Amino acid sequence: MMHSLTSLSFISSLCSLSVLALRIPFDVRVETSATHHFPRQSSSNGIVPIGNTQNSFYFTNITLGGQNISVMLDTGSSDLWVTGSVSGAKDTGDSLTLSYAVGTAAGDIYTAPFGLAGQSVSDQAFLLVTNTSSFSSNIHAEGYDGLIGLGPNSGSSIYKKLGGNSGNNPINRIFEQSSSSSNDYITMMLSRSGDPGTNITGQFTIAEVVPGYENITNMPQLSIEKVYKVTDEDQHWQILTNKNNGIIGPDGQAISYSSIVPKAPDGQIVAVLDSGFTLPQVPRTVSDAIYGRVQGAEWSTASQAWLVPCGQLINVTFNFGGVSYPIHPLDVSSSDFGVTFSNGNAACLGTFQPVTSAFSLLGEYDMIMGMAFLRNTYTLLSYGNFINGGSNSNNPYVQLLPLTNVESAVNDFIQVRLSGQNLINSSQYALLPASQQQHSPESEAEKKQQYEEEVLSRWPEILVGSLLFLILLVSYCVWRCCCRRKRLAKKAAKQKGGAAVSGGFKSSTYEPLQDSQSTATLVMQPMRASTVDFKEEYGKDAFGRSP
Repeated sequence: MMHSLTSLSFISSLCSLSVLALRIPFDVRVETSATHHFPRQSSSNGIVPIGNTQNSFYFTNITLGGQNISVMLDTGSSDLWVTGSVSGAKDTGDSLTLSYAVGTAAGDIYTAPFGLAGQSVSDQAFLLVTNTSSFSSNIHAEGYDGLIGLGPNSGSSIYKKLGGNSGNNPINRIFEQSSSSSNDYITMMLSRSGDPGTNITGQFTIAEVVPGYENITNMPQLSIEKVYKVTDEDQHWQILTNKNNGIIGPDGQAISYSSIVPKAPDGQIVAVLDSGFTLPQVPRTVSDAIYGRVQGAEWSTASQAWLVPCGQLINVTFNFGGVSYPIHPLDVSSSDFGVTFSNGNAACLGTFQPVTSAFSLLGEYDMIMGMAFLRNTYTLLSYGNFINGGSNSNNPYVQLLPLTNVESAVNDFIQVRLSGQNLINSSQYALLPASQQQHSPESEAEKKQQYEEEVLSRWPEILVGSLLFLILLVSYCVWRCCCRRKRLAKKAAKQKGGAAVSGGFKSSTYEPLQDSQSTATLVMQPMRASTVDFKEEYGKDAFGRSP
């Protein structure tokens, strides 16, 4: 069993990996040249458009030092960084490296006036990155020159570096200085390029709701699953699925899965909402249940994802808070990545990818709902007491409004993938029997991760168990010492009694005195010592508390 102090120290050291834990590359690449869709600017100061690069990157404009800079929107991280130069920025004298699996963002920390969606901060801290060549793609060509983290402030590396309120991330600064705490929320709506039937345009808001979608405020308030305090910098926007039917597979049946999160109720799993992930990350058994019964499906080792025929319509639905969120079939498989089957024929990528390098070793979440999920919801994130220094003491929550109409989505799929011919019910697209389901291979590294997770994610139980063991050990030592003390006391008393007999008492009765005038002198023998010096015997205090 692991010692309690050791486990606490080890868990604390893992906190520094929180940024890495959710940043992984997807191994496929956009084949065609990037096309950027930036919708028309909203008439409201609190609403700004979100640009879309082939359903793979979503970005919006901020102002920094009076300059317009396009930044990727990322609800899975908590820092602001930009490339190039920023007019009038002040150097704090501190430097930092933010590590992502797709690259690193390194540079000096500066402050400058900041603005987003009608809100402003006079001296916002940010990382000025001079070299982005380590990233897997040319970020400027993809439509952005930086990234804004929309996650809880506790996960900000700049905040931890600078300390105090000066390092708080942009959203925290905006709500921290707000006079009203009732609207400490943002909303996000992502567009879907290549969908002929959609009228959804990408929009981002602060403390406002997009007109026409006011019903989002009537949706269930989904509580945020809090991580343990010792790892709170790994806190994300994470929520629980419905009980026993959180994910409905292509056959209309619930996909069974047990959560790796120790605090998760039975029958529910924990999902992180992360707009920085193109491909949602789900447990391998879930990904296999979605794609493993598709005729002609292949597992791609290169892409670490399933490949399926592009004409295969696959239905998947997620359930949160008693509400169903169907996924558009154009989002369940993607034709945007130019992948092919082993025979060289064109294929579509299964977007719900098995979670591997984003696997939570601390057992804090089960899956990451990236862009392919978020395109199907209008999302409201209420920060509440996530705001450091704010006046809102309410618990944070999420509200999700379904955007996908199943019937319309089917028609869109037929138009895009089947050239208008309704073949979705033909035999070639029928699901295989459950007995013929394929399963993707689990690597030795994954098996090791799962074993480590079984140990590390149970650290609270290990800590409690270690403390209980320590208490029992100390209690046992005290009990043994008490028993020894009593034993020695009894031995001393027995020795005292023996000394009295040997001191001149020859019978148990008194004999009559021969001369009543005389006196008999009774001489008492001194008794032997009846005490034990514990310090001399043990060399230490046997009853001292363990440090």
